[in-house]
Amino acid sequence: MTTNPFEDENGTYLVLTNAEGQYSLWPEGIAVPDGWDVALSASSRAECLAHVEANWTDICPAPAGADA
Repeated sequence: MTTNPFEDENGTYLVLTNAEGQYSLWPEGIAVPDGWDVALSASSRAECLAHVEANWTDICPAPAGADA
């Protein structure tokens, strides 16, 4: 049985952000999609979740034309 790399509690992840200020956990080893930048390099899932919780204070996308 294969493990979903997006739900692996023991996996290593990146934290990504996009131009709208949104965050995403991304499995290390999978290419970062266009339009997303690495905000936190390879870390444990728990560290990545803590980073997102501490930094993503508004889950709504940034208004058009706003600096993210």
